[in-house]
Amino acid sequence: MLQRIFRTTIPFLALVLTGCGAYLNQPYAPQDARIGELASKTQILRDLPEPYQELVVGVYNFKDQTGQYKAQEGGSTFSTAVSQGATTILLQALEESKWFTPIERENLGNLLNERNIIRSTRDEFGRSTNSPQPALPPLLYAGILLEGGVVSYDTNIITGGAGARYFGAGASTKYRQDRISIYLRAVSTSNGKILKTVYVSKTILSQSIDASLFRYVSFQRLLEAETGFTKNEPIQLAMKDAIEKAVEALIVEGIEAGLWTSKDGGLTNKRLIDAYKAQKEFEESQLLYDRRQTTEKSKDAITANGTASRLNGDLGNKTLAAGYNFGYLRTLSPKLGLALNMDYLNFKSGKSFSREYMSAQVNLEVNLLPYDNLAPYIYGGGGVIFDIRNIDDSKPTKITAPKLQLGAGLNYRASDKIDIRVFAESNFTFSDELDGIMSGKRDDFYYNFGLGLKYKFGGRNFQMTDESDSLEKFETPVELDNLDKG
Repeated sequence: MLQRIFRTTIPFLALVLTGCGAYLNQPYAPQDARIGELASKTQILRDLPEPYQELVVGVYNFKDQTGQYKAQEGGSTFSTAVSQGATTILLQALEESKWFTPIERENLGNLLNERNIIRSTRDEFGRSTNSPQPALPPLLYAGILLEGGVVSYDTNIITGGAGARYFGAGASTKYRQDRISIYLRAVSTSNGKILKTVYVSKTILSQSIDASLFRYVSFQRLLEAETGFTKNEPIQLAMKDAIEKAVEALIVEGIEAGLWTSKDGGLTNKRLIDAYKAQKEFEESQLLYDRRQTTEKSKDAITANGTASRLNGDLGNKTLAAGYNFGYLRTLSPKLGLALNMDYLNFKSGKSFSREYMSAQVNLEVNLLPYDNLAPYIYGGGGVIFDIRNIDDSKPTKITAPKLQLGAGLNYRASDKIDIRVFAESNFTFSDELDGIMSGKRDDFYYNFGLGLKYKFGGRNFQMTDESDSLEKFETPVELDNLDKG
């Protein structure tokens, strides 16, 4: 019986022990208070170059504008879906960047009341001691107000999982992704103009893994075990990450717009902007579910593929035979292309049948996901197939039959120049003589499978820029008189 238990439990334990690291680091005792965790963007803010001049900013209320409550299976609770402390998170992010001097505006009433208490206390002390007391220094005033907030919190934007069970032993995993979005804008206090607005979103991942075993190891002896864990990304850290990213974006886009500048100016500004633009271009090229989007820059392409064909005729023992094809593809629109192809085909069937063919065909190709790096496509068209048995004789090569073809494939964009393709197609001929036997009413047809490369060329436009011109606007420090330091 022990041998049976070991045989059933060892695979189960192996599955658990090779799972995620969170399972092996479970909390078994209370933990002491600790300094708050850093988000992924915190160090980026700390590493920003020094500003030419710190800007005094005020944040009255960077609030949750979703009005959304935390969802549960049985409905919702009175707990909000996101933290109500976004203003505090934003103020710390501004302080971490060292580009701004944040001033207290969220609880301005408390500050003013305390200053009134100080004044009245000093006046009473001065009158009682007959010694005048110094006046309080004036408050700083903001040259910029930062407004905005959390505008959306979307739950279950994507869910999924996988699992398997065999003879009472099984495991499964599930995941869920939520999404938080914030807007941040800078407003000039001198004229109320909105200087810059940035938009940032952040996904929030939840995962669970569980495994169970339910098995009779002997008569009236039942073994039952289960384990698992759930891991949720903290919403507060996701909000902190998004807000810090928004502050970084506001700083860099402000430099690009000439609102402020770094202390070094020039090359430092350009490096910041170039790195930010590259990251922004990459992120804007992706859709909601991290699908990379790329615009096709070439209008022309040539293709070369290795193929394997299978003739479906009147003979038995149908086998695959190697061949190849090459062609030219012209892009008509992001979704449509026109292809001209030439195929070498080698059909083998029966015990001794082997014959070589060539085919020429025209296809209309439809790209189902034109901006994705990995995209399916379908195509169809017509052509002719040539029997080349007599190509070395004095007799001309004869056209065996016209044909129609339909196919589907998968295209992977490896680079701007090279794509990798795999496809399968069915070819319908208007002849029953491809295998040399005419039998029945059905014409011969064949399948063709291929793998190869697509080389793109033409249709590219290059625009050369002079680096000295691109640096010109960053060489002189920006005038900040309209953004008073207070």
